[in-house]
Amino acid sequence: MSFQPISRRSFLAMSGFAALSACAPAAPGPDQAAVSMNYLPGYGPIYDSGFSLPGIPPRYTQSPNRRITGQYLGEQPVGTIDVDPYSKFLYFVREGANSVRYPVGVGRAGLAFAGNGTIQLKRKWPGWTPTANMVRREPEVYGPFRQGIPGGLRSPLGARALYLYRGGRDTYFRIHGTNDMESIGNSGSAGCIRMFNQDIIDLFEIVPVGTPVHVRTEDEALRVDPENFGRGVDLPSRTVDPELIYGPNANTQAPVFDDPRDGAPVVPGGDDVPL
Repeated sequence: MSFQPISRRSFLAMSGFAALSACAPAAPGPDQAAVSMNYLPGYGPIYDSGFSLPGIPPRYTQSPNRRITGQYLGEQPVGTIDVDPYSKFLYFVREGANSVRYPVGVGRAGLAFAGNGTIQLKRKWPGWTPTANMVRREPEVYGPFRQGIPGGLRSPLGARALYLYRGGRDTYFRIHGTNDMESIGNSGSAGCIRMFNQDIIDLFEIVPVGTPVHVRTEDEALRVDPENFGRGVDLPSRTVDPELIYGPNANTQAPVFDDPRDGAPVVPGGDDVPL
C-alpha cells in the first residue's frame, strides 16, 4: 500500500462546498444536530467567509474515507501533491510521518489528465463557468449555466480551489471543494478532483503557489497502491434545476473574506449565519 497511517490530525479544519448536484443545501435538521458530537476531529461544523458550513456526518468518513497523517510510501518527492484518481486519495508529501492523505471524489476530467503540473492559482470561494467544450458536449447539462456561477454556496467549486498549470498553460484540472459529500471516495461524470470542504480548506492552508502536482496513471496506481485500486462506486449523473442557482429563492450571499469567526466551530443554538 502507498501510505502507512500513524495518527489522525486533530486539525481545527475550516470548510467548503458543492458539486452541481448539491448547490442548494438545506439547513441542518434535528437529526444532524443529534450527531453533532460524533464528528471526527477536523470534520465538524465551522464558520468560513461568512458561511456556517455543515459538519461531515460520520457515515461519510468511515475508514479509509478520512484525513490521516502518516508515512508516505509512494514515489514522489517531499513537497509534492500526489493524486491517485483510481484509489480516490490525494497525498501531500512531507518529511517523516507527517504526510497527509485525503479522500477525494473523481470526475471524468479527473481521469483525463495524468503526469505533472504546478499549482499556479489558489482561490477562496471561487466562481465557476463551464468551458465551451463542456457546453458543446453536454448542452442539456451545462448550457443553462453558461453565464457562470459566482463564488459562494451555489458554486460547484466549493470553498477553495487549486488550479493546475503545465508549461504556463491552464490545464483546467482543478482540486476543489464540494458539498456533495456522497461523491468523496467515489467516481462521477462531472468535475475533476473533489474534496470535503473541510479537507480542501486544510490543504489550501498548507500548500503554497508553485507546489508541484503529480497525477498517477492507471499503471502507476496499480503498481503503487494495488490494495485500494478501484475503490468506490460509479455514481449516476445528476442535473440541477437552474432555478436553484439563479431563481428568486437561490442563496446569493457573497463570501465575506477575513470574517473574524473564520475557522471557529459552529456552536449549536448559537448566533448562526444563514446557509
